Amino acid sequence: MVHVAAVVGAIWFWSWGGLALALGSYFVRMVVVTAAYHRYFSHKAFKTSRAFQFILAVLAQTAGMKGVIWWASHHRWHHKYSDTPKDVHSVRQRGFWYSHVGWVLSSNWNETDPAQVKDLTRFPELRFLDRENMAIVPMVLFALLLLVFGGVHTFVWGFLVSSVLVWHGSFSINSLAHLIGRRRYETTDDSRNSFLLALATTGEGWHNNHHRYPSSARQGFRWWEIDVTYYVLWVLARLGIIWDLRRPPQGA
Repeated sequence: MVHVAAVVGAIWFWSWGGLALALGSYFVRMVVVTAAYHRYFSHKAFKTSRAFQFILAVLAQTAGMKGVIWWASHHRWHHKYSDTPKDVHSVRQRGFWYSHVGWVLSSNWNETDPAQVKDLTRFPELRFLDRENMAIVPMVLFALLLLVFGGVHTFVWGFLVSSVLVWHGSFSINSLAHLIGRRRYETTDDSRNSFLLALATTGEGWHNNHHRYPSSARQGFRWWEIDVTYYVLWVLARLGIIWDLRRPPQGA
């Protein structure tokens, strides 16, 4: 329904300013998704305070991709069984559409494996946010704030269109990043590096790098491998908000 509303809204309220708002909102939210859901909660690629950890969780869940514990559990499972029959979203095993979006809609992956996320479940505030009836609340509040303070036009472009873009941007790493690009490292999975995907997903497109060194906060290992999420994390580290940014070993 969000997809339909986004398409109808974009046609009805078309404007170049709206498109610019959608793209701006997309890139900001993509940085949050990749920094929080992925690099922090899934891989512990840096450290931060408990308060900022909670802020990261709330901001990440404005993207509407379920709770951070659920997200981290399934992503860690993906790395453990990448491109094997047990993988959550393998192109090799189940094809493009299932790896891109089918697995999210499947009831097979509704449950969270607590064994994968013991480090996260010890925080009651994260467990609270991860509850099924709470996971969508940050997204709803974000939508309402845009609607109340920006009006319908801002809601359509800043939330509806932006959300659809964020979903497919994130999902493209599960699907396209295992199909297109080059392989620097001979990992056991099909992960690949793609400059275009990296630009579109604020650095996540250096996926073969990531599968070689999953805990690295920096996924673009070379100077020309643009990784916007890492640049934001570097600034936050300089400000003392986060620390112990993990990087790939020398010569990687």
